[in-house]
Amino acid sequence: MLLHQSSWQEIDTYLEHSRGIIIPIGSTEQHGPNGLLGTDALCPEIIAHEASKASDLLIAPTFNVGIAQHHLGFSGTITLRPSTMIAALQDWIDSLVRHGFERIYFLNGHGGNVPTIQAAIAESYSNWSLAGEPCPYRLQSRNWWDLPGVMKVCREIFPVGDGSHATASEVAVTYYGYPDSVKRVEMTPKIAPDGDFADADDYRKTFPDGRIGSDPSQATPEKGETITLAARDSLVSEATAFFRSND
Repeated sequence: MLLHQSSWQEIDTYLEHSRGIIIPIGSTEQHGPNGLLGTDALCPEIIAHEASKASDLLIAPTFNVGIAQHHLGFSGTITLRPSTMIAALQDWIDSLVRHGFERIYFLNGHGGNVPTIQAAIAESYSNWSLAGEPCPYRLQSRNWWDLPGVMKVCREIFPVGDGSHATASEVAVTYYGYPDSVKRVEMTPKIAPDGDFADADDYRKTFPDGRIGSDPSQATPEKGETITLAARDSLVSEATAFFRSND
């Protein structure tokens, strides 16, 4: 069930039997020569939508712009400041809690979001702690690749060259979701270098084509389907248990 494709009456009906919702959250940033700019938002969205088809889980609209300042050296990247993202997440949380949601699960697709999501969760809880009142809801965040069993599948499919940015795994998931967007690009070098970076200028100089440690030319829709379905099953299990933890 997708919140943005439902009526308000249907959400009322859903809330009669469940107080949980999943928010896919990611980023809009470069993902190398053959990766889609929306990869980090599309991966959790694709996985969450598959989970919705296989269960009674409610999926919120995707929070699709995150912390991507270090990718601004590449055209099309859009970023939020950490303070802006924290404020926006507070409004999303407060809006959902206002309607009676008590379990909010963030399915994240961008590693650069992690500190800010955790800060937003801490900020949300601190409002109740400072007021001396018990918080009526619980928040949870999980990177889709950290769902139980998913990384094992990724390593089996891509034992070499999965990398850490513009990974073969994430590109494959987007190709499964959007097979008409598959791009065939020869990678030079075949596997990108690894390393650290600071700001956008430093990133572009260190990783000229945007990749870090990866060879995403290995990605195919078929490989993406295997990863997506493994993540779907794990998400259904974990989110269902989290939603029922208030029973």
